[in-house]
Amino acid sequence: MKRLMVFILCLAFSAPAFAVVADKPLADPAKEAVARSLMKEIRCLVCQNESIDESDADLAKDLRGLIREHVAKGDSPKQIRQFLVDRYGDWVLLKPPVQPSTYLLWGSPFLFLILGGIAVMRRRVRANAPEPLSAEEEAKLKKLLRSKGDKA
Repeated sequence: MKRLMVFILCLAFSAPAFAVVADKPLADPAKEAVARSLMKEIRCLVCQNESIDESDADLAKDLRGLIREHVAKGDSPKQIRQFLVDRYGDWVLLKPPVQPSTYLLWGSPFLFLILGGIAVMRRRVRANAPEPLSAEEEAKLKKLLRSKGDKA
């Protein structure tokens, strides 16, 4: 009896995992194509490196539904993109525009390359720099230089 109760509880708590929310495509194939192309441009806010077209996250499914709603209403792709940017910021676009607010985003790879190159160069210079002479070595050097000066 106890095992049956545990089994029933496990099923009850795992039910949401089996719930599949199917994306319902638009009836008009042309509008669905517009919606799908937009979905490929929008970043999944949960997965972060996937478009909402590829993602299975719940938020991505909600955003796909939202895009389909706007396309069905007759909004243009530009209007829908702007709506999403206004709501989530430029970061929601997989290819954010180059503008003053995104200069750091676009320039950071180059900045890191430059900083990395400087760090490598400084390390090489330090590695190649000779160690200072000890007092004993300095005395030997002076003695050798004096004896060489006497011979010339």
